[in-house]
Amino acid sequence: MLPRSIPRLSKVWIPSGGFAVPGVEDAHSKLVRAGFLRQSHAGIFHMLPLGKRVQDKVERLVAKHMEESLAASRVSLSSISSEALWERSGRLQNIAPELFRFPDRKGSAYLLSPTHEEEITNLVAQTVRSYKDLPLRLYQITRKFRDELRPRHGLLRGREFTMKDLYTFDTDLTSALDTYEKVRAAYSRIFNDMKLPVLAAKASSGDMGGDLSHEYHLPSPFGEDSVITCGSCDYTINEEIATTRVAHEICQADHVGVWRAITKDRSTLVNVWYPTRTIRTDTGQVREYTNSDINIYAIKPLVPDLDAAVSDATEFWAAATEGPDATAKRLVNLFDSRLPPSFSGSLKGSASLPMWPDTIKTGASTLQVQCHGSSTNGGKPLNFLRIRKGDNCPQCSSGTLNVQKAMELGHTFHLGTRYSQPLGAKISLPPPSSSETKPSTGDSGTSKTVSMQMGCHGIGISRVIGAVAEHLADDKGLNWPVAIAPYTCIVVFAEDNYDDAVEVYKHILNGSGGQDERLDIILDDRQKSLPWKLKDADLIGAPVIVVLGREWRIARRVEVQCRRLNINEVIDVNNLPSFIAELHLRL
Repeated sequence: MLPRSIPRLSKVWIPSGGFAVPGVEDAHSKLVRAGFLRQSHAGIFHMLPLGKRVQDKVERLVAKHMEESLAASRVSLSSISSEALWERSGRLQNIAPELFRFPDRKGSAYLLSPTHEEEITNLVAQTVRSYKDLPLRLYQITRKFRDELRPRHGLLRGREFTMKDLYTFDTDLTSALDTYEKVRAAYSRIFNDMKLPVLAAKASSGDMGGDLSHEYHLPSPFGEDSVITCGSCDYTINEEIATTRVAHEICQADHVGVWRAITKDRSTLVNVWYPTRTIRTDTGQVREYTNSDINIYAIKPLVPDLDAAVSDATEFWAAATEGPDATAKRLVNLFDSRLPPSFSGSLKGSASLPMWPDTIKTGASTLQVQCHGSSTNGGKPLNFLRIRKGDNCPQCSSGTLNVQKAMELGHTFHLGTRYSQPLGAKISLPPPSSSETKPSTGDSGTSKTVSMQMGCHGIGISRVIGAVAEHLADDKGLNWPVAIAPYTCIVVFAEDNYDDAVEVYKHILNGSGGQDERLDIILDDRQKSLPWKLKDADLIGAPVIVVLGREWRIARRVEVQCRRLNINEVIDVNNLPSFIAELHLRL
């Protein structure tokens, strides 16, 4: 019998059976089949023992850097917030469709928090009064809730998820921006510890507020975002706000297309006119474009209420312009800067590209028609087509751009006074000294009250698990970085080698001398065949597998397997601790 103090897989609940392997299995399906999690409802998951071990390690790693790098204090805020508080911040109506909302028995309106800016600001406003109490850094790791319309990709887009939130409070803008850079540095260390090639991309702040933010993306063909990078400089940016230095391209009048759109209130119809074929004058490269190349983010500044969920609004145009319930009031024409200068003037007489779809028979003549030139008010050329690989970098003169699909793992925001001002989080500053200013009569010694400068910085714990699984999985199974693997080393052996396995376990543990801090070893003592155990260890994603097989019976040597590094070596047991430690450093 094995001593109870030795970790054994037979004592861990791993419900891994009963799932057929599909032809093409994504990482989420592997997480389910390997026994890490199960779905309870759409977009909602139960973490099972293996998944909980991964989550705990991610949380401990993140918490370590919050406290050691940033001197942040950990809190745990309630998951329930009041609608009244969100009305005070002005955010309630903007994201109302995504909220889980409910009344209590007295009729008071509450919601399950998708984020905690309102609650943390309200808390600090009630407790912090003086500049002497700042800077303040508070973080939590907790469950969040968002009523996703279409939950998908498992942990990557769920309705319940675990996040780390760091909230920072500073006295002035300079201090707040310094804090922001320190947080960015801490994020780099967190992802470096996990050996993840994360890109820090400048991003839009969206509904969160503020005017400075960065997203932290893991490149992946399964990502929902696109990150633009330059091969010659540090230009790294989310596609939503990316620009390009438009090269001189020739477009003939007969190579023009139109993409039709509509606003959410159905009052404005939009034609976006763009080149379907261009020739670059510098390289002679021929490029062809279709409606799928339209960049929604480039249109939104001109049409803020654009319904981005509608890929082709032609059918909505008819409903908006015909009958007694017609809602359309105007038609806006937008022109890409690469179109021939004469195109906009000749549009009304064009037979091949009508301003109105053929499906619209009546009502169109009553609309107000507006045309927007091919450049902004500042003279910047309008580019309504998505950035492609090889486009010119807007930041440097020689670089070309690359486009990568990526999964967002975290986001940092400088909020300024976006929440502190409406929620009354203010501090008193000391009165100016006599050397700084000459006070007016009666003003001597008067302190000044200002709103705190805030930042909020999130890392999706659940998303990290799903994204890492997707990033590293192969056809054999999952593949975890040592920093967050459920177990960093599994000792696999035949049923008649129990005592020998214990000896190897103790040798690895004692031989490390405590130097390998991440060593987390377990024995697979389940009543299964050796081939079955090896296959399951691959599926689970153990970074290192130690096998007591044929070589052990012949020469008391073990086989060490590391799939990620393509290593399969026979090692003398005396060299085993140092060999495993070296692998851990690389994983």
